[in-house]
Amino acid sequence: MSKGYWIARVDITDMEGYKRYVAANAKPFKDYGARFLVRAGQFENPEGTSRSRNVVIEFPSYQAALDCYKSPDYQAAIQLRTAPVSVGDIVIIEGYDGVQPS
Repeated sequence: MSKGYWIARVDITDMEGYKRYVAANAKPFKDYGARFLVRAGQFENPEGTSRSRNVVIEFPSYQAALDCYKSPDYQAAIQLRTAPVSVGDIVIIEGYDGVQPS
């Protein structure tokens, strides 16, 4: 079974409000086995567009990633994140377990 991932890009306009979102998302992330791989580290954007904060979260499966997003706990957390606190993009994607370049 392939892992699942959230890829999020966010521009934050109210850091105190965003901190409330971070506190609220801890429970659903724990419940669904989330693990941060990238959390607002240094980055370059050599092509396309970007936002000021980038996050990659790994889940044990694609279904767990979907279920976490749709969970009542995460849906409540979203209300703390949206405008005017922040604007962002989230992609939920299935991992790849196929052949790798050699």
